[in-house]
Amino acid sequence: MKAYFRVGVIGAFLYLIIFMTGRWREEKPHQKHVTNQEAMNRKLDRIQETLNKLANLLEKPAKKSSPEEPSPNKNQKESKQAAAPKLYPNSELFLKWGDGLSEEEQKEAEGLFRIYGYNAFLSNQLALDRQLPDMRDPRCLQKKYPRALPSVSVVLIYVNEALSVIKRAVRSVITNTPEHLLREIILVDDHSTYNDLGKPVEDYIDEIHKERPGLVKRVWHTSQMGLSQSRITGWEHATGDVVAILDAHIEATRGWAEPLLAQIKADRTVVVSPVFEKLHFDDLHVERYMSFAQGFDWALWCMYEFFKPNWNDVDESQPQKSPSVMGIFAADRGFLREIGGLDGGMTVYGGENVELGIRAWLCGGSVKVVPCSRVAHIERAHKPYAPDLNPSMRRNALRLADIWLDEYKKNVFIAWNVPLKDHGIDIGDVSKRKQLRKQLKCKPFSWYLENVYPSLERWDDVLGYGVLQNSLVKQQCVDQGDVPGSIPVLYECHSEEPQKCFYNTEGEIIIGGLRSHKYSRNRCLVDPGSGSIPTLHECNTARLNQLHMNWDFRQGREIRNKATQRCLEVAPGEYLDYQLVIQRCSGQSWTIQNLVTTA
Repeated sequence: MKAYFRVGVIGAFLYLIIFMTGRWREEKPHQKHVTNQEAMNRKLDRIQETLNKLANLLEKPAKKSSPEEPSPNKNQKESKQAAAPKLYPNSELFLKWGDGLSEEEQKEAEGLFRIYGYNAFLSNQLALDRQLPDMRDPRCLQKKYPRALPSVSVVLIYVNEALSVIKRAVRSVITNTPEHLLREIILVDDHSTYNDLGKPVEDYIDEIHKERPGLVKRVWHTSQMGLSQSRITGWEHATGDVVAILDAHIEATRGWAEPLLAQIKADRTVVVSPVFEKLHFDDLHVERYMSFAQGFDWALWCMYEFFKPNWNDVDESQPQKSPSVMGIFAADRGFLREIGGLDGGMTVYGGENVELGIRAWLCGGSVKVVPCSRVAHIERAHKPYAPDLNPSMRRNALRLADIWLDEYKKNVFIAWNVPLKDHGIDIGDVSKRKQLRKQLKCKPFSWYLENVYPSLERWDDVLGYGVLQNSLVKQQCVDQGDVPGSIPVLYECHSEEPQKCFYNTEGEIIIGGLRSHKYSRNRCLVDPGSGSIPTLHECNTARLNQLHMNWDFRQGREIRNKATQRCLEVAPGEYLDYQLVIQRCSGQSWTIQNLVTTA
């Protein structure tokens, strides 16, 4: 603080001198008290000398900044080594951070970044008890919560996390949770293999127990069990009225607990989530996030979206209904047990949070986001422990779909481009979860779509999905082409989003992915009516303008435009071997990867 005050005063003084100097030089011809040029030059020289001294003073490094405002260059280790040019200019870590580091420090920082996916080098130098800026809505600060709230067990889950990050998470929870409400902190270690997460963690727990005996428990998995199982472990070891399940790469902020606990006290069947602030992975500064509902697409990936269409009318101090939770949540421990806890059949990562949100709504509860509760969360540049999350996410999504989505489970298959039958993906035993659903007398998923998440598209009209191939060029698939751009192309098959095609009952061919929400826009194949180049147009616009966007297509046959009677075909290209064209039908045949019906 003193350093900031010193720089501020000097800066103000410097600004004043510069201002007056400039004003003097501009006004000197009109100043009667200036008698000669020589006297004025002497004064200017003295001012210039003062400016040089002040500039030198400003260039000296100030003391370490407040932990509330981590500066990328002021929170680094003091080093006598000279600063070196950036060794890793293309590393995400060094794009905005790292000026002034020596080569040795850069190598250490980059090495740790590759291990953790965030700046562990900087984290190791930040104060464990730093207080982040209070980013709550001013109306939240006016709220008063009763002292008699449910007690909370805070579960922090990690695997091979940076030790300083875990310590800071623990300290932030202790500092920012009223002592009479915090029953315990449970550290669930999902079989970490790093040496500094053994005895050093125990030593830190011993330090905490000197001030709060027995507050922290540590549970270590003898084998890696995944995120869902780790959450179950934490819940099973909890003894508080409420269990709050968090990641270990978080920092709890002032007043985070009371708004959540007050909601659960008012309604024990509600699952609540704080709003996440973003801790940047490179310099660990906090960025305020707006309050959003926590939804998902049909692949069951989490996503943010507005609470309701008239979002501007939302009071950011009031809890709002949410379709699901993103993984950081709190719930009445008993209610969680009554609705089946967490699905132990989920593996590794993904889907378990969406499953909990859907189940809570269908089986007698609800989900809310509580904007007055805010938790800062590090968004990693990469997840080093699971580089490719798709296999586990797909498997868990299909499991959830089979148990809870009724006739809409096909939409998850479509989203993942998986055949409706004989897909060969083992989703585990679902019999007990289906029996649980019957015992709880849960509502059908159609009720959820109508009452909780009406913005999800039903996808009732899809007839075929997947890659679209011409029999003459079997190694190439229809692709949306360059974006921005509106010209579909042929490209070597890779089955990723740009090559996902869909054919529906209206005869529309959608290229480049099918959007899960009614407010999103798909792009449809259009015969422009003249010329030979097919185009892509936003489907609603194409309908409104009555473009030629409807096609006759049967598996293994031609694709013929209903209006122009021309066909989508392939022909030798000027620059490529083959290109997509619209021309007089010559009998070329097409297949789409998966069929919903035999139509």
